[in-house]
Amino acid sequence: MSKLKAGILGGTGYTGIELLRILGRHPSVELSCITSRSETGRPVADLFPSLRGVVSLDFTDPGDGALESCDVVFCATPNGIAMQHARSLLAAGTRLIDLSADFRLRDVAEWEQWYGMAHACPDLVPEAVYGLPEMFRESIRGARLVANPGCYPTSVLLGFLPLVEARLVKTDRLIADAKSGVSGAGRSAKTDHAFCEAGDSFKAYGVAGHRHHPEIRQGLGDLAGHAVGLVFTPHLVPMIRGIHATLYAQLDGAGSADLQALQALQALYENRYAGEPFVDVMPQDSHPDTRSVRGSNICRIAVHRPRDGNTVVILAVEDNLVKGAAGQAVQNMNLMFGLDETDGLDRVSLVP
Repeated sequence: MSKLKAGILGGTGYTGIELLRILGRHPSVELSCITSRSETGRPVADLFPSLRGVVSLDFTDPGDGALESCDVVFCATPNGIAMQHARSLLAAGTRLIDLSADFRLRDVAEWEQWYGMAHACPDLVPEAVYGLPEMFRESIRGARLVANPGCYPTSVLLGFLPLVEARLVKTDRLIADAKSGVSGAGRSAKTDHAFCEAGDSFKAYGVAGHRHHPEIRQGLGDLAGHAVGLVFTPHLVPMIRGIHATLYAQLDGAGSADLQALQALQALYENRYAGEPFVDVMPQDSHPDTRSVRGSNICRIAVHRPRDGNTVVILAVEDNLVKGAAGQAVQNMNLMFGLDETDGLDRVSLVP
């Protein structure tokens, strides 16, 4: 079987680097082109020495037509770029996996409000499949346009999914308290993310409103079958990679009775994620840490019910650049092309 020709639109950010690291060793993929207007003509391994011997390509201009000859293109650009290329790529028969937010929200008006620009191809938005395999695996298999989830939404949705899907909790008062390493903000220079600013410090941001909030609410609404109430507060912590989401939900009356029949929360989560290759439900009383998923495509989850009360606390950790971005994108590609879902993603976490 011939290898898939894969292209990366925008290969110089942290997500682009991660895609190169994974795809460069994928058994069924041939990296065909990597684009960057600012680095056109420069060898990839010159910019990223860690990829010497893995990626031998030079950066090319996105307008030279090479992307249209690929079987699949990963868009790892800032918001607003993928939608400018989507129509021509799809017309050429190329499948597109967009790691930006251009196709994540089904409500175009809401997207334009949050992202401050007009959408270039609103007619394609209804076709886009939200790329969270644990929710939409079968739809992803037949998709030609996949909206790869954001890093925060991945951890929050996977954490809440079994409870909301089983109708066990009050969905008008869900709380997501999430912390991310600084790589989640991208590779561009920003004062707030400089080492002297972010080091030895810890702060919340986006409390009044974060772009991932409507994405998370949309996913939870799909699970619940109706609109949900969500408080989402992101935080910046002085580490490079990782997301830790602490999630809170209140059991409702019927939920408590159903939970007893399911033989406790632990069984609910273990049963829901049985067979999921990239979700690891930890033993009872566990407290997963971000180091345990560094460099891997795993989301580790632990479930708690403090003092057997009515509050459920879910802990979810992931690498924001892998399961929260590039790894999940490759997982989606594997599904789209009928490959083993774990191909290229069987990496053990880096410790220390």
